[in-house]
Formats: sequence, C-alpha cells, structure tokens
Amino acid sequence: MTRDEARALDAADPLRAYRDRFALPAGVIYLDGNSLGPLPRATAPALADMAERQWGERLIRSWNEGWIDAPQRIGGKIAALIGAEPDEVIVADSTSVNLFKLLVAALRHAAPRTTIVSETGNFPTDLHIAEGAAGCVPGARLNAVARVDLARAIDGDTALLMLTHVHYKTAERFDMAAWTTRAHDAGALALWDLSHSVGAIPLDLNGAGADLAIGCGYKYLNGGPGAPAFLFVSRRLQEQLASPLSGWMGHAAPFAFGDAYSPAPGIKRWLAGTPSMLAMAGLEAGIDLWRDVDQQQVATKSAALFDALAAIGANLGLECVSPADPSARGSHISFRHPQAYALCQALIARGVIGDFRDPDILRFGLTPLYLGFEDVVRAGAILGEILGDGSYADPAFATRNAVT
Repeated sequence: MTRDEARALDAADPLRAYRDRFALPAGVIYLDGNSLGPLPRATAPALADMAERQWGERLIRSWNEGWIDAPQRIGGKIAALIGAEPDEVIVADSTSVNLFKLLVAALRHAAPRTTIVSETGNFPTDLHIAEGAAGCVPGARLNAVARVDLARAIDGDTALLMLTHVHYKTAERFDMAAWTTRAHDAGALALWDLSHSVGAIPLDLNGAGADLAIGCGYKYLNGGPGAPAFLFVSRRLQEQLASPLSGWMGHAAPFAFGDAYSPAPGIKRWLAGTPSMLAMAGLEAGIDLWRDVDQQQVATKSAALFDALAAIGANLGLECVSPADPSARGSHISFRHPQAYALCQALIARGVIGDFRDPDILRFGLTPLYLGFEDVVRAGAILGEILGDGSYADPAFATRNAVT
C-alpha cells in the first residue's frame, strides 16, 4: 500500500472522526492500545469534575448523587458492547479479583465436579488465579492442556471451562458459541476472559450462551491505567452463585449494618469493597466514547488494518503468527523475530510504540477508533529502515525494562 492509497482510505474512513476524541501525542504512532488505551479528551475534564466538584464541593453527598450506582450504571454501558443485558454486568475490582470470585463460586456450585479446564499458554494471571481458586475449594484442581487437547480434557468431572476469548500473544480467537456448547454438553459452565476482545471485536455473550465472563477496562475501552474491571453473570445463574468475597457493598442492605451477611439479589452481590470513584470516572469517560460507535465498522476496519500491516511484515520477511482469517482473531497482529525485544525498543525510540511478549513476539495493536492507514504505512516504513540498517542491534535496545 502506498502513502497516497493509505491517505485515500483514511479520507473515506467512516470512523475517522473518532480520532479527534483522543489526546494523541504528536510524532507518535501508537500501536499498543491493546495493552493500554490512549487518553480520551473527555477524561481529564471528567476527572477534574470528580475531584473538584463531586468530591471537593459535594463531599459525601455525592454518594447519593450518582456514586453509589456507578458500578451498575457503567456495567450497563459495557453490557451493550458485549451482548449482555444491563443487569448482567457490573464494574468492580480488577480482572484477577473478578476471576477469582467467579471461579470459586462456580466450583462451589458445581460440586461434586472439581476441575477447571483451561489451556496452557493462557494469559498467566488467569492460570495463577485458577490455581489459587482451586486451592480454596477442597478437591478442586486446574487442568491446563494444549489447545489441541482441550476438547478431550472436558469430561464428567469438569466444573468449568475457562478460556481467554482472544489470545494475548497471537490474537487467536475461540469460537465462543461452539466452545460454550461443548462445555454445556459435558454439564460444565463456560467462563470467558474478554480482556483482548471488548472494544476490539463484536461480542454476543447471550447469543453464545455464555455463563460467566470478565474483562478489563484499560485496553480497548480506554479507561486509564489500572481502570476497574467488569464481570458478567448470566441472569439464569445469578441467584445460584454466591461471591466468596462477601464484602459490604455486595450485601442486600449494606447500610443496615447487620453482623450477618446476606447477599444482594442479582448482579450487585458481586461487589465487595467501596469502589474507587476517581477510577470509575476515568472508565466511564472511556466507555461513553463508544456510545454511538458501529462495532461492525470497527471490525471491518480492523481487518483492513491487519491486512495492510501483514503485507508489510511479509515484504520484510517477518513471520506473522496471527491467524489470516479475521473471524479467527482479535484486533492485534504479532510477528516472530529472534530479536523482537530489541526491535520493539528501536521502534519506540523512533516514535512507533508497540510491545514485546516473551520470548520472541513483536505485537502491534490495531485500534480502529484512532489508528489510520497512513499510520500503519509510516510504521511499516520505519520498521523496514530499522531492519535494513540493523540499528536494533545497538546494545542499548537489549536492556530489558521492568515492563516489556
């Protein structure tokens, strides 16, 4: 693709106007929105209002002026992006904490079944949390197997199938409906991690028959670093499952201050501690940006951006490890290279920000709301220059940072 062809595509892009809703730094091509979404222009004023007016002026009165309902209100907005009903999604805690809550609840519900089935190479925190959750339920265990062995691993002892919908390294996507059906046919529940899916590709949890799901707010949803996460519990399970973290915000009557715990009805029982309202304000500003977005247009543009960058990578001799079929992947592209870390650092030094995943993956997020075709062409040209002149071999680019 030439620069002129890329400019023509950008000019005709129906999503082009959304780019102006982000505070993108000059001189930077940002290809890491799949790891941390950039700052929406609406976020700083929202945070200022939260700090100066809602906290500074209204003080504790703000709890009755919108704060106390924020987890459900924002959850309802996320529900529209993931094919769920508003009363099936709530914002709380982090993805790891939400995963723990759902895993322990599902294991207790499924007794005498004792096994969580997942895949090796899943995002590490999912496997770590699953090990910890299994340790909290007598006899429970995690059975992580290679993707090709998943179907055989689901059996009569499987309590829960836990899968990440879009793989964090390769962008490979599971067929959610097919794998949920497979779990159900075996008498198990299905839990989906949507962290690399929500805001990237169209989702339909209820259409797929999903039981449980989690997701983060700081990637494609642009909620800010460490933004609160969300969880989904199907209506049909809400009164059957109980959170193992019986905090006061999940109580049926938190301000009755009773000693005994009684879970709130519905999705609210998955709250635990007091939510961080500053963080909630940042997340809601990011979510509101999606209010009028056509997700099919997002998917179409994502596929086109992928094709453009995949062609550039092929011309440069890079091995693409992401699926060519857009229905089988998310919205990032990954290349394998023995010096992937150094390449990533050399690109960052030239204003192209992607990221590295151990041991040899160079990963680029394709975020259609603000990324343009000319951005991809320019990034490809810089990548070609770095590969061509060998500048990535500078020892300075080999020094590992704490965050890669």
